[in-house]
Amino acid sequence: MTGIEQTVFIVDDDAAIRVSLSRALTRRGYRVECHESAASFLATYTGMRQGCLVLDYGMPGMNGLELQDRLRHSGHTLPIIFVTGHGGVPESVRAIKAGAIDFLQKPFSQSQLVERIDQALAISREQAEQQSASQQWQARFDRLTPREREIAEFILSNPSLVSNKQIAADLGISPRTVEHHRARIFEKLEVSSVAELIGLSREGETPMA
Repeated sequence: MTGIEQTVFIVDDDAAIRVSLSRALTRRGYRVECHESAASFLATYTGMRQGCLVLDYGMPGMNGLELQDRLRHSGHTLPIIFVTGHGGVPESVRAIKAGAIDFLQKPFSQSQLVERIDQALAISREQAEQQSASQQWQARFDRLTPREREIAEFILSNPSLVSNKQIAADLGISPRTVEHHRARIFEKLEVSSVAELIGLSREGETPMA
């Protein structure tokens, strides 16, 4: 477990399963939130909290695969662990292809589930860190003027042609103007070299438009 608050969401129409899993996971130190249906979960989940979803496949109304599809189409990347007493090979294949961590058949061991939960929470943390890096980088990139952005995009698109003369020739401006803008770009993006600029842009997935 880490200092970052993460939630294990349990969505299962079987009250006994919800209670037993919630108690077992809470004793192990996990933060747990239970829902009896997909509709109940969707009514409260906004995508802002880190964690993972322990999801029953065979629920009445919206089943687990349908909830997985709904979350994916809404842009939510919450890692999902399916648990089921009904689904077969086609359902498990579909779930895994859509990004599920695993498709566990009931009854399953708690140790097996905990292993998958830890894997899912690690993925959730990585996703949150990537999103934070991307947002921070975008905020820096938005500080640039149109000309500075043009030069920065040229450098990112042509990492082997980054001298002031090369950039100036391509953009039709003077090398001194490029030098001035380049200094401002490095200042605003908080980098000290082209290599750092390229590395951070890849980490933050800077848009090239």
